[in-house]
Amino acid sequence: MTLDWNLILQWPNAETATEVWLTQLFVVVLCTVSVNFILMRVIDILDKLIIKTDTLWDDALLEAARVPVRLAFWVVGLSVAMELLQAVAEDQNDLFSLVPMARRIAFIVIIAMFFNRFISYTEKNLIDPSRMRKPMDHSTAAAVAKLLRVSVIITALLIILQTLGYSISGVLAFGGIGGMAVAFAAKDLLANFFGGMMVYLDKPFRVGDWVRSPDRSIEGTVEDIGWRLTRIRTFDQRPLYIPNAMFTSIVLENPSRMLNRRINEKIGIRYDDWQKMPAIVEAVKAMLIAHEELETDTRTLIVNFDSYGASHLEFFIYTFTKTTAWVRYHEIKQDVLMKIMNIVHEHGAEFAFPTRTLHLISQNDKSPDTGLEDDNLEEAHHVQR
Repeated sequence: MTLDWNLILQWPNAETATEVWLTQLFVVVLCTVSVNFILMRVIDILDKLIIKTDTLWDDALLEAARVPVRLAFWVVGLSVAMELLQAVAEDQNDLFSLVPMARRIAFIVIIAMFFNRFISYTEKNLIDPSRMRKPMDHSTAAAVAKLLRVSVIITALLIILQTLGYSISGVLAFGGIGGMAVAFAAKDLLANFFGGMMVYLDKPFRVGDWVRSPDRSIEGTVEDIGWRLTRIRTFDQRPLYIPNAMFTSIVLENPSRMLNRRINEKIGIRYDDWQKMPAIVEAVKAMLIAHEELETDTRTLIVNFDSYGASHLEFFIYTFTKTTAWVRYHEIKQDVLMKIMNIVHEHGAEFAFPTRTLHLISQNDKSPDTGLEDDNLEEAHHVQR
């Protein structure tokens, strides 16, 4: 049977021949698939062109639109196909009456998806050092992105409720009345939420920082800052989940933001080497000034004879390293201490060590005024630490 193509171009009805509306349905599906295939190729071509530009917004816009645009054409194609089937159906059931509403809801969801994807890709570009000369702080970008995504989702849900026939004003009024009850019931949750906001705004630490609190047993590397909890990985690789409200009431130290690390050591030499102390102190000070890994120009440098010990004369060094890296700091400290040992040895002095001197007084050596009996033995201890 020869098909009349003029009939193909006409919108079908209940009297349209089966082969005609089936052909129309096939054409609609074919066009939908073809358009999606062409869109994939066009987006790939645009991606290759846009990647050469320095602007980050066009990249985020293209990646955000890649899936939603194709879904939008699928919604258009499927809704046209459903309306075509509705036109030729003899029994009009409730399923076809839901097509317009389902189409509107689908477009709302697709638009919300586009904005959420755009926010996510923009966040990714803003914290990427290869894309930004001054990348945005990861914690701040994550906080703003989460807030925007929540706003988009809430707006989309309200529009969907309006589309379904519910009054938005009634929903908002209910939210205003119930908000107080929710606030009292979830005060801890709200406290953690606002605690997280303070962390994002004040920025006492960021993801990747080493933090510790002298008030609590908290020390480790920040892995994630959420709206309710902050996850910190301790140095023995245990995770700590800390409610954000706690950060508003504790003292927190952030060693990651140190400018230098301090070397503060006390060193003792023998009392027999007291005459060599000035030369040793001067030599150690000169060594510290000449050390390329120590910051002696802008930071305090002290090398001085400090005190009389129980078994030694004590001098101390007080200086700062240029690095703040923990491992490198200990390597530099070891090098400094080894050079001090060499200086002490070169000056013919020795390090003091704990000693004990016993003075024994025999019966023949007993002094008349000691008050000791003949058969007693006096032992005088001089303990040196």
